[in-house]
Amino acid sequence: MVEAAGGRIVARRRRRQLLEERRFLAPALIGPAVVFMLVVVGVPFGWAIYLSLTDATGGSLSGKFVGFDNFVNAWHDGNFQTALKNTLIITGASQALVLIGASILSHYIVREFRGKWLLRFLIVLPWAAPVVMSTIGWLWMLDSAFSIFNWTLGKLHLLNAVCWAAGEHGCSTQNPPQWLGQPTLAKIAITCVHAWRILPFAVVIFIAGLASIPNEVEDAAKIDGATGIKKLWYVTLPLQLPIALVAVLFGIVFTAGDFAVVWILTQGGPFNSTQVLTTWAFAKGINGSALGEGAAISLYLFPLLAVVSIVMLVSARRAQVS
Repeated sequence: MVEAAGGRIVARRRRRQLLEERRFLAPALIGPAVVFMLVVVGVPFGWAIYLSLTDATGGSLSGKFVGFDNFVNAWHDGNFQTALKNTLIITGASQALVLIGASILSHYIVREFRGKWLLRFLIVLPWAAPVVMSTIGWLWMLDSAFSIFNWTLGKLHLLNAVCWAAGEHGCSTQNPPQWLGQPTLAKIAITCVHAWRILPFAVVIFIAGLASIPNEVEDAAKIDGATGIKKLWYVTLPLQLPIALVAVLFGIVFTAGDFAVVWILTQGGPFNSTQVLTTWAFAKGINGSALGEGAAISLYLFPLLAVVSIVMLVSARRAQVS
């Protein structure tokens, strides 16, 4: 009886030790995440590849094999080329604004001042708000008839300057700029909304990067007389470069793969001038009932984001090593 109890105790200890071993613990912890990614990402991605090689239409999840015809037809489509160009321009411009804004905000928000918690709350709020609801708010603010921006610019007597900068001649208080009805202004509005949405995430990442900078570096910068913008440019940003590249990478992925902002604000208009790859894939695949071509259009994002991810991660590693 005693020997049996002792055997059970030994067996229990062995099982407990096995659970604590890395060769068992690591797969057990990462396994659920891998299964989740395979189900949520892998299955739809594989199905999209299958549809892109067929002539599947709406109401059917199968079709005749057509090879790469969908990719070739999409590439020679003028609207697709516009969507691809807009995706690159809007993503690049918005992330440039995010990088500049996050660098400046994170540099000053780590200081102690009255109302610091309120400012941090206001900065993080756009990231916490649902994308659809916040974008609808922007849709109301950019309304052609009741735009709060047009009213503010009119009171500040800056309306003519904004119209001139956007190439909109002849607009005035009685004829205000159409933020979502003119191609250039619509692209500017979409870019600003994307930057506003991603900025809180980048600020949090940059604050974490600032916290990792040793105090000795800060003291040495003060002794050398580096303050303000000079300190930000020559000391803070170079040390933050690896984590800044990661923040920009996430921002690029979030922006290039976003559908809600463009669709709610303009639905790709006017005259398909603000289409991006995600909205054009939806327009062709769902609204146009050409599932195969819509899947092919959406898959063009994969090589673009894969190349950007590889370049950014390699650059971040080199910056960290140096």
